[in-house]
Amino acid sequence: MVTTWPPNFPGLGTGANTVARYLEEASGGRIRVQIYAAGELIPAFEVFDAVSSGTAELGHGGAYYWRGKSEATQFFSTVPFGLNTHEMNAWLYYGGGMQLWEEVYGQFNLVPFAAGNTGVQMGGWFNRPVNSMADLRGLKMRIPGIGGEVLRLAGGTPVNLPGSELFTALQTGSIDATEWVGPYNDLAFGLHQAARYYYYPGWHEPGPTMECMVNRDAYEGLPDDLKAVVRIACQAANLDMTAEFNARNASALEQLRSDPSIEIRSFPEDVLARLKTLTLQVIDELTARDALANKVWESYGVFLRNARSWQQVSEQAYVDTTDL
Repeated sequence: MVTTWPPNFPGLGTGANTVARYLEEASGGRIRVQIYAAGELIPAFEVFDAVSSGTAELGHGGAYYWRGKSEATQFFSTVPFGLNTHEMNAWLYYGGGMQLWEEVYGQFNLVPFAAGNTGVQMGGWFNRPVNSMADLRGLKMRIPGIGGEVLRLAGGTPVNLPGSELFTALQTGSIDATEWVGPYNDLAFGLHQAARYYYYPGWHEPGPTMECMVNRDAYEGLPDDLKAVVRIACQAANLDMTAEFNARNASALEQLRSDPSIEIRSFPEDVLARLKTLTLQVIDELTARDALANKVWESYGVFLRNARSWQQVSEQAYVDTTDL
C-alpha cells in the first residue's frame, strides 16, 4: 500500500494502518500488507498512477488529489458547502455514489472504497485576519480540489502541497495560509506555531472521504471471500476514522483554546455567502466541460437537496437545542 500521508501520521496515516490491520486480521493472514508512506516508495501525488499501473496493489489518499486524471474524482472526496460525513456515507452506500465512483475509477484499472472520513474540517490557519472578501485577494493558500478553484475566483492563489511540507511553507512565508484537517492533525504538524489565526467552519471540506483504491487486476484475482474482506475492512475503517476524529478533535481544540497566542475565529457570514456563490460557479463551469463530472454532480446534487431537508429537522434541529 502506498499512501499520500507522512508515516504513521495521526488519523490519516494511521487510518491507512487500520485498513491494513483489518485486512490481515479479517483474512486470517491470507492478505498481508506492507505500507509505504508518502516519499518512502513514491511521492505523495503519484499514488494514483502507482496503483493504476500495478506498481502497488493498494493506495490510500483523497480523491480530489486526482483531478488531473478526471475532474469527476473530486466529488468522491468533498465538495465545498456539500455533503457532510453522514450524508456522504449515505450517498455512497445508499444513493448510488459508489457505483459512480467505480465507473470513474474503472477507466484507470482501479476499484475504489471509502476508507475514512475526518468529519467537517477547520477553515485553516492564516497569517492575517479575514474580515472581508478583499482579504482573500492575493492570498497564497494551500487548499486542494474545488475549494482551491473557489479561492482562485476570489482572487487568491491555491497551492497543492503534501502535508509534510505545510509547516515550513507557512513559517517561511512561501504561503500565507493553509487548511489541513482540524485540531487533532493540525496540532500534530505544529501549525499553531506558524500562524496566529485559526478559522472555522471548513466550508471547503464538510465531509471529506478518504479512499482505499485497489488495482483492479489484483482485486479480480482474489477469491470471492477475500473480495468481501476488502470491502468490509474498508467500511470498518471508514467508521473507525470518523469516530477517532470526533474524539480527538474535541480534546485538541480545548488545548488550542488555552493558548493565548492563537485566535480562533469564525469566517464572517458575508464571506461564507460569497464563497458559496463562487462554489456553484466553479461547479457549473466544471460540469459544463466534463460530461462524466456532470453525471456525478447530478446524482450528488439531488442527494444533497434531499439529505439537507432531513438534516434540518433532525441533526441540525437537535444541535440547535444547545443554544436554548
